Amino acid sequence: MNGAKTTRYLPHSGPRGKTGGSPLSPRHPKRISAHWCAGLLLLLLPLTSSANQQVDQAIQQHLEALMRPIAQREAWNGLRITHNTALGSTPPANCQQPLSVRGGVANSSRQRLTLTCPDQPGWRLQVATDMQLWLPVLVTTRVIDRGEAITAADVKRQEIDINKAPRGFYHHLTQITGMGAKRRIRANQLLSPALIAQPLAIKRGDKIKIVATQDGISASMSGEALENGSKGEVIRVKNISSNKTIEAKVLGSGEVASIF
Repeated sequence: MNGAKTTRYLPHSGPRGKTGGSPLSPRHPKRISAHWCAGLLLLLLPLTSSANQQVDQAIQQHLEALMRPIAQREAWNGLRITHNTALGSTPPANCQQPLSVRGGVANSSRQRLTLTCPDQPGWRLQVATDMQLWLPVLVTTRVIDRGEAITAADVKRQEIDINKAPRGFYHHLTQITGMGAKRRIRANQLLSPALIAQPLAIKRGDKIKIVATQDGISASMSGEALENGSKGEVIRVKNISSNKTIEAKVLGSGEVASIF
């Protein structure tokens, strides 16, 4: 604001008319209040609205730039960023150049930023903002039982704020297709690494082939799985011939290798 603009919106203070009394007299508080409020609103509201918009746009652009490398690295398609910002004070005034923004970290929803104006050395604003990262992620379309393989038909995309998914999420179908459920998964449940793993190659009670290799000599025998197991896992199995329980590594469907 400057003197010329301020004077334009002040009540008239020229010679008194026939009605008598000055508009600035304490005997007319209502008239003073009305004139002053009207003038200040005309001055301040457009400035505040415009300055707030400038601050909001600068924060939005800064957060988008902050997240761009991660979104590109992870191939996140459709990432949408929003923010809720609490201004500690009213922006000083409109800046004639794009605002400079410093601070913020990509792995946090809570951001503390400092904004400055390049052409006004005293222009400085500190803000706290909550960043939301909206991304289409995979959720189940039906109940998936433990050990059951997951297909593309079992999932759908749903946009969520991934900052509120501390257990993780999946964005690409290739990340979950062919995987199996570690436990029973509800319908419309967000898929996370804690819920899925390699599908079961062997289930408890299955009749299996036990392969034993020693000194270059291989032998096989019939067995029974005493535990569920995915490829690469070590489970307990029973040698049907000797009735002994041993540990074996799952090689694939219905086949294990004994561990000596």
